[in-house]
Amino acid sequence: MREASTRLADTLSARGVTRRDFLKYCGAVAGALGLAESAAPQIASALEKAAALKPVVWLEAGSCSGCTESVAQADSPDIATIVLDILSVNYSETLMAGAGYSAEEAKAETVKAGGYILIYEGAVMTGWDGDALVIAGKKGTDDLKEVAENAEAILAIGSCAVDGGFVSQYPNPAGATGVQSFLNSVGVKKTVINLPTCPVNPEWVVAVVVEYLLLGRAPEMVQRTQSDGTVLNFPKAIFGQTVHDNCPRRGHFENGEFVSQFGSKEEAMSYCLYKMGCKGPQTYTNCPVVRWNRRASWCIESGAPCIGCGGLDWVDNNAPFLKRMSDMQLKGALGLGNVQPGSVAAAVGGVAAAALVAHGLGMKAAGRVGDGPPMEEMKAYDRKRGTKKGGDQ
Repeated sequence: MREASTRLADTLSARGVTRRDFLKYCGAVAGALGLAESAAPQIASALEKAAALKPVVWLEAGSCSGCTESVAQADSPDIATIVLDILSVNYSETLMAGAGYSAEEAKAETVKAGGYILIYEGAVMTGWDGDALVIAGKKGTDDLKEVAENAEAILAIGSCAVDGGFVSQYPNPAGATGVQSFLNSVGVKKTVINLPTCPVNPEWVVAVVVEYLLLGRAPEMVQRTQSDGTVLNFPKAIFGQTVHDNCPRRGHFENGEFVSQFGSKEEAMSYCLYKMGCKGPQTYTNCPVVRWNRRASWCIESGAPCIGCGGLDWVDNNAPFLKRMSDMQLKGALGLGNVQPGSVAAAVGGVAAAALVAHGLGMKAAGRVGDGPPMEEMKAYDRKRGTKKGGDQ
């Protein structure tokens, strides 16, 4: 352990990070886990031991690499990146220096040895019998199955890995799906720790890995069911409350003070964005607490409504993002795709009105109805006052 601790200290020093900065960061990780900051020394100790204990295989499937960028592309010194370096990332298509045969050999050796953490980014591409995504001559689906079977823990990071995310939005020709759904379908019985949002918050990744190192098991979970019936596990400390529960604009919501148009005085006064399509009340993440970019800000504080990327099937369910109503998915035989409820209501109302008019005309033509009650030639109000050309008198 002393050797690992020395190695960590050297790495921190080389990148301009003091021990005090590191402990402060560990305190932030404790906050993301729902622990007291007094747990920071334990977290630091776990990280110091991690290099010799937990290698990581980071697979990337159908994605934009946004989650990799979220974790790795930050200004220096980036402690989260250092922590992941200390965790010995043995394989990552985007980050590693190796390529080709040497990279695939490193992955194969890690999988054979076992005892590693699998971090999976991007949607599982099942289309065309798995040929929708082929890596190093191997189907992405086969690669995931093989690596998952021997993993000690599995993290699905980002919405695409959790339930298919943006990649699986209608009509989803490539058969994009989430890690747990796929593993269930091929009979791999493994618990997947899901960390959604688009992209994932790097502090959540580090926090969950740290808790696993501290306790030797997955964090306390809360379960939610996907539209296809798959039961997914989410760390309760991170995804146990809605954005709305902790939103700094909630007082305006309670007072009925809303932004109805961007650029208005209400927006300048930071009123609630619910009417602008904010999905905070239905989205379970602790974004208002942990925030983003080293706690610099987050979506709502930056003036944008929450688009609900921490929810399940969020793209199809929440689009269009800047409207209060979500699209209705009228697929299949109707062939209509996604439409707004208001448009459906107007269309149905128009059809109903036309049908009533046609019915009335038909009844009249058939002689089944008379001329009806006599109609006034002039309203009583106008008769009483009298009118003449050019206006009322």
